Amino acid sequence: MDVSKIVEEIGRVLDEKDEVREKALKITREVVRLSGDTIKALHRKDFKLAEERLEKAETLIGQLRELLEYHKDIYSSGYVQTAHQEFVEALLFYHYLKGVEFPLPREIGIPEADYALGLGDLIGELRRHVLLAMLEGNLEEAEKTYIDMEHIYEELMRLDYPKGLVNLRQKQDSARKLVERTLEDLTRAKLTKELEDKIKEVLQDES
Repeated sequence: MDVSKIVEEIGRVLDEKDEVREKALKITREVVRLSGDTIKALHRKDFKLAEERLEKAETLIGQLRELLEYHKDIYSSGYVQTAHQEFVEALLFYHYLKGVEFPLPREIGIPEADYALGLGDLIGELRRHVLLAMLEGNLEEAEKTYIDMEHIYEELMRLDYPKGLVNLRQKQDSARKLVERTLEDLTRAKLTKELEDKIKEVLQDES
C-alpha cells in the first residue's frame, strides 16, 4: 500500500492553505485595527481621519474576499468573522453620524450573519455617543440617539435563529442591557436639567 503520494498531496494542499491562512490573519488584524481607529476618530469628530482609515479597511476587506475565494472554510472562520464585524460596526457608525442610509450586506460584500453581529455592536457605540452628548449638555442629540438605539435593538430582536447559523443571542442580550442603562442615564440627566432650570428660574425671580 503506497500512501506516500496521498500524504504528499495532502501536504501540498495544507501548505498552500496554511500560507493563505497566515496572509488572511495579517489582513484581519489590520482591518480590526483600522476599524478601531475609525471609531475613535468618529467619537472625536475627526471625519477626515475616520474616512481615511475606513477606506483602507474597505480595501483590505475586498482583498480578503479575493484571497479566500477558494478557501471557504477559512472565510467562515472566527477571525475573519471578527474582522467583518468590526468593519461593519465602524462603517455603520460612520453612516449614522453622517446621516446616511446604512448599506445592505451585499452592497459591501459582507456575509449577512457577520453584518448582523456588527449591527449588534453598533448599539454600544451609540450608547457612547449618547453619553458624550450628555457631557456636552446636548440632551436633544442624546435623546435622538437613544431612540435610534432602541429602534435598532428592536429590529435586531427579529433575528431569531439557531446559534449554529448566527451566534446573535449574546449580542441581543448585551444590546438590551445597554439600551436599558442608557434610558436610565438619559432620564436622570433630563431630571437634573429640569431641576437646574427650575432653580435658575427661582433665583432670577428673587433677584
